[in-house]
Amino acid sequence: MNFGGLNPEYSSFERATFVVVPVPYDLTSTYQAGSRKGPSAILDASCQMELYDEELRRETFRAGIHTVLPLEVRAGGPQEMIDYVRNEVAEILSSGKIPVILGGEHSISLGPVQAMKETYPSLSVLHLDAHADMRNSYQGTPYSHACVSRRISEICHVVQVGIRSMSAEEAVFIEENTVTIYYPDFLYENPQWEKTICGCLSEDVYITIDLDVFDPSIMPAVGTPEPGGLYWKDITRLIREVSNNCRIRGFDIVELTPIPGIVAPDFTAAKLAYRVMGYIDSKNKDNKGDTN
Repeated sequence: MNFGGLNPEYSSFERATFVVVPVPYDLTSTYQAGSRKGPSAILDASCQMELYDEELRRETFRAGIHTVLPLEVRAGGPQEMIDYVRNEVAEILSSGKIPVILGGEHSISLGPVQAMKETYPSLSVLHLDAHADMRNSYQGTPYSHACVSRRISEICHVVQVGIRSMSAEEAVFIEENTVTIYYPDFLYENPQWEKTICGCLSEDVYITIDLDVFDPSIMPAVGTPEPGGLYWKDITRLIREVSNNCRIRGFDIVELTPIPGIVAPDFTAAKLAYRVMGYIDSKNKDNKGDTN
């Protein structure tokens, strides 16, 4: 199975602009487990999408989307898995392609950022999430899903959007370290919010999307849902602005915990992945003077 159910003409590695990496891993999940099933659910749903993007008025798949086999789970703990993902992404980057990581729990996002930082030294990270993920350690490991943004912040600048849940420890760290963070209320109180957020990012950007950034009314299939979240048009509006002003070098979508019999969240995650690929491809085509 590959993303979009594409035939070999558009799904071969050689032809691909994008390389999709499924990472079915959820060792450090702490509420509802099951995000290890997220990548396969997203791939299944992607085969049901119309491949013509009605917003972008193009068929993004023609840029080429290759899907690698799901990464095997490493039994040595989250750091070993993160290193595995990092090496996989580094190989993709060395081939000049754009990695798209499908999780799995959020801890895996550290690996792609590590690889990206080596390739793009000025990298910044746009972190879309309900949770700050700024703990220094959680349940005995500094590589828990609850620590991922803290670890990323030690590598490069992080801009957090949609946060509405954190511990007292995280609140102190955020205040003392002047972390760039935008709560949901900021979006609804500032008409040009997406431009403000975009202005905090560097030219090269990696986006990590924890699906619980969405309000649970439209994204119930996550391990740790939080009320008061963002909506489809909020997320796409922001990522479109980022794509217009920065270079999105890769992205991940994590923490889908499929609910049997309810496929809307799976489809939403798949369409979001396709839409972000479309934004990236549109920007690349426009830079080359190709408007088709």
